[in-house]
Amino acid sequence: MTNYKQIYINGQWVTPSSSETIEVWDSTDESVMATIPSCGAADVELAAKAARAAFDSWAALTPKARAEYISKIGDGLAAKMDEISSAISRETGMSKFLSQMIQVGLPINSFKQAAAIAENFTYSKEVGSSLVVREPIGVVGCITPWNYPLHQIAAKVAFAMAAGCTVVLKPSEVAPIDAFMLAEVIHEVGLSAGVFNMITGTGPVVGEAMSASSNIDMMSFTGSTRAGRRVTQVSAESVKKVALELGGKSANIICADLDTETFAKAVSSGVGKAFLNSGQTCSALTRMLVPKARLEEAEAILTSTGNALVVGDPFEKTTHLGPLASAAQRDRVNGFIQKGIDEGAKLLVGGVGVPEGVSKGYYVKPTIFSNVTTSMTIAQEEIFGPVLSVIPYNDEEDAVRIANDTVYGLAGGVWSADKDKAIAIARRMRTGQVEVNGGAFNPNAPFGGYKQSGVGREYGDHGFEEFLEIKAMQL
Repeated sequence: MTNYKQIYINGQWVTPSSSETIEVWDSTDESVMATIPSCGAADVELAAKAARAAFDSWAALTPKARAEYISKIGDGLAAKMDEISSAISRETGMSKFLSQMIQVGLPINSFKQAAAIAENFTYSKEVGSSLVVREPIGVVGCITPWNYPLHQIAAKVAFAMAAGCTVVLKPSEVAPIDAFMLAEVIHEVGLSAGVFNMITGTGPVVGEAMSASSNIDMMSFTGSTRAGRRVTQVSAESVKKVALELGGKSANIICADLDTETFAKAVSSGVGKAFLNSGQTCSALTRMLVPKARLEEAEAILTSTGNALVVGDPFEKTTHLGPLASAAQRDRVNGFIQKGIDEGAKLLVGGVGVPEGVSKGYYVKPTIFSNVTTSMTIAQEEIFGPVLSVIPYNDEEDAVRIANDTVYGLAGGVWSADKDKAIAIARRMRTGQVEVNGGAFNPNAPFGGYKQSGVGREYGDHGFEEFLEIKAMQL
């Protein structure tokens, strides 16, 4: 067990104002794997003032100079890939193989991509008699979640710093170890003091103080819609810019025109799209929409695919799904599964309880429901576990209506034999991303949501621009 006793402020490891600590639990065996400081408002203000003091000199650096630092951080993460991915697998439950590729590989890409954009971005252009320039917004407060901890840190920190901003980071207290490893890499790189600051603690204390701080110009938050509302409310008092990446209840429309082989591929791959990271994915395609006439065909495929999933130790190569990240999440997901049963959904695979073959860890059974109606709780609320709801539809109009019938709009999918038709359906879905016929995730494309899934975008040029202000100089 590792006891982290310090936080990172102004280029140094410092002892926080409070001696209180938070336990970090190993999702695989329910043991305490680390303790971290539980910081208070005084620590937030110390970090925010350090970031404020460092801003002018960091913003004044050339984009190329900033990019060199950001790229070196990516290299430092790559050198620690095995160590970091192992920690994240224990924190979140994701299989070690996927942790290397997704939980560390994608953050490395984010630092490299942010560096490249910083160097090549067009920061000014003439508009009539005006010179319109883009400038860093200032000090950015970053609050990140536990499901893709380093990935979401990189989405904010890499792009904000590359844009010329300084940052104060609060990682999730459920999965903070990777953030300490990132801070170590940043320290080794020799980043200017105050550009990156990291404090740990709870949302109601640290997150609240960050949102309220007059020394923070922008809040970038990823997490639940409920918590995102609170960040917005508190930030409004000082009229901060707020970027939010929140929940999702994404629909995967399987069209009736698919041949038997492609239909089977679409349905079976849809299980994987729902269950990635044991379903602890905000953009997971958790609602599968299938034509009523082919529902029985889909159910047979889903039952076979679901029953073949191997649940177990994320460090075993044969494992498909590891545990959930916490006891609270395990209990919450089981509550939703029971709700699905109580409300009359047809249980195809899984159910309430512990999977066979495991005795410790926050495991749940991968669960697939069919004959789900849009009024059911499992069709509307984000579960954040391996629970797939299969909803039958009448025709294309009905499918689009069902897909849009939630408060969320983060991601989605469409499968059709006619690619143009699939794209036309995708255009009608009120959501920030749609994968067409299994199109692969693009880590450099803009990511974010419509409706209560958020405000703003992350990654690529669009994510970079979130951290820039616009100034017009009349010449």
